[in-house]
Amino acid sequence: NTVDQRLLEFALWDNHEIPVVRMSLGEIHERVTLDEASGRLTIQNDDQGDNCGAVQEVAVVYFRAGYAPTDYPSGYNTADGSGIEWLARERLERGSAAKCPNLGYHLAGTKKVQQELARRGAVEQFFEGDEADVAAQIRTAFAGLYSLGADANEEDMEAVKDVLFNDAKGQYVLKPQREGGGYNYYGENLANKLKENCTITVDDDGNNDVTLSPDLSEFILMERLFPPQQRAILLRNGQVEGTGMSISELGCFGAIVSSGDGEVVHNEYAGFLLRTKFSGVDEGGVASGFATLSSPYLC
Repeated sequence: NTVDQRLLEFALWDNHEIPVVRMSLGEIHERVTLDEASGRLTIQNDDQGDNCGAVQEVAVVYFRAGYAPTDYPSGYNTADGSGIEWLARERLERGSAAKCPNLGYHLAGTKKVQQELARRGAVEQFFEGDEADVAAQIRTAFAGLYSLGADANEEDMEAVKDVLFNDAKGQYVLKPQREGGGYNYYGENLANKLKENCTITVDDDGNNDVTLSPDLSEFILMERLFPPQQRAILLRNGQVEGTGMSISELGCFGAIVSSGDGEVVHNEYAGFLLRTKFSGVDEGGVASGFATLSSPYLC
């Protein structure tokens, strides 16, 4: 996606003469300042030549990084000023520039928030009166999503017990708050991860009681999806990677713009991405090498 972003960068300059400045969070901490009164974010230009010392105001912040713990190598201690990447992120969030995404939308994309939205009553609050049946229709597209944190309820614990005691490890996937593929637990690895982080006791009636370790709170347990298979030839970098039974995942993009007080000014469908991988492959990221980009053929 680096190439995609370069095309956007070129279009902004060619069509509007708006420059794009690429900076790490560490560089932002050093060079970007926040005016507390106005919220203006500005960059001190340290280039040589006629523009040396010029100040540029930031209109839009696009986060190419900041989604993984490794993007904050200095840690999260802001009290003593050592967590410079996190301090830079905080400065950007407090500024008036548009953020893509802001922290709220960033969190909305995490597995934990998705799991909370799948709770009974969460979707229903957005539909009232004549639209009440819409929530039920939306729920037909939901997979089971279960908390492994302190808020785990009886339904969540039943899913955990299903893995531990009913050999249902193949029916679930353990997911952390990460993107890109390569971080999930499947099958035997999933079962072992739960066993290592659960305390199992047996009560007087012979029933199994399970206590979850706090270390599991960074994960959610999800019902695994099994899409239909089709034979395909997969290409990567112009070369045939192989042929065999494959499965695909269709993801739809949305574009949303809102004001600082939450007023939505734009919320539209913005295209799709179809990923295809061999059916025996668990993970599914394209950039991480597990899947390939594909195109739908409607018939």
